[in-house]
Amino acid sequence: MDLFEYQARDLFAKHGVPVLDAKVADTPEEAEAAAAELGGKVVVKAQVKTGGRGKAGGVKVADGPADAKAEAEQILGLDIKGHVVRRVMLAQTASIESEYYVSFLLDRSNRTFLAMASVEGGMEIEEIAVTKPEALAKVPVDATVGVTPAKAAEIVAAANFPAEVAEQVADTLVKLWDVFVKEDALLVEVNPLVKTTDGAIVALDGKVTLDGNAEFRQPEHAALEDKAAADPLEAKAKEKHLNYVKLEGEVGIIGNGAGLVMSTLDVVAYAGEAHGSVKPANFLDIGGGASAEVMANGLEIILGDADVKSVFVNVFGGITACDAVANGIVQAFALLQGRGEAVTKPLVVRLDGNNAELGRKILTEAALSGLEQVDTMDGAAARAAELAAK
Repeated sequence: MDLFEYQARDLFAKHGVPVLDAKVADTPEEAEAAAAELGGKVVVKAQVKTGGRGKAGGVKVADGPADAKAEAEQILGLDIKGHVVRRVMLAQTASIESEYYVSFLLDRSNRTFLAMASVEGGMEIEEIAVTKPEALAKVPVDATVGVTPAKAAEIVAAANFPAEVAEQVADTLVKLWDVFVKEDALLVEVNPLVKTTDGAIVALDGKVTLDGNAEFRQPEHAALEDKAAADPLEAKAKEKHLNYVKLEGEVGIIGNGAGLVMSTLDVVAYAGEAHGSVKPANFLDIGGGASAEVMANGLEIILGDADVKSVFVNVFGGITACDAVANGIVQAFALLQGRGEAVTKPLVVRLDGNNAELGRKILTEAALSGLEQVDTMDGAAARAAELAAK
């Protein structure tokens, strides 16, 4: 989960990272009041989860409360790279002498954590990495040791920070690592980390990405979710504890096991090329041991997608036998019927593996309206794509 800047700033403050006072506002009037509380002159910053805010007119300096209100009126509702601004952050201004860059992230390719730092901050780090790779220090961080004062000093030295700020930057790195670990983050980035004219080090802008797999350890992170921007189907699936991701296609997918579902997406996309480029509409893994209620919830989510024209249920029976899955499908139809949400879109089912024959027999005898069985994965994908195209 990517955070808004103001949320990242709040996490920084929580762990002692030096930041400027700031407030958020959803209306021009709130922006005016916030500027007054902050002392008059402020920076009004659009809160969107994308870069390029300044170039798009989403960052403005206001000389006082009235000016802050006027700037907020211009920024709120602004479209920045497809992101509509619904909230602004008003922050104290700083007299900047130098701008730096620091971050911690998960380095998947090398299976470790990575610290990156540069004395040339304030610009997009991707640009620095391409145009001046020597200006970007990359220092691996051992997860079992973390960022100790000694490790922080190593990062500072690798990036050639000036001696007069080295100690402050190292101290800030230790605190940022605290954010990274204690908040279960995948990315903690400060760009720019600035040296003010009075010699202080301040995190002027922050970016944080939290690991969704750690939600069970971080219940308070639920309050950080941007519910207004969430896909309603994904939000509904999350409430029902389903592993669902909305895609832009026409064939709804249900499978048991992430690997099988991923393979199913590929097979459907390939089969869809023969039917006007029909594509999969979602990723939905119901896992092993899926009950009738889980199957019903999965079908309910998929059938609630107006883009879905057909549904492909692809199951390989293992620990959960195919007869149990078939009974689950039959009961799911009954559950949905009872909810007033009868299945009206064609359903293609492929059962294979443990007790596949018995599972197919159960579905045949049930004679569910709109349900077809196909023995092979390729054949079922082709039939689902064909039905969607029709």
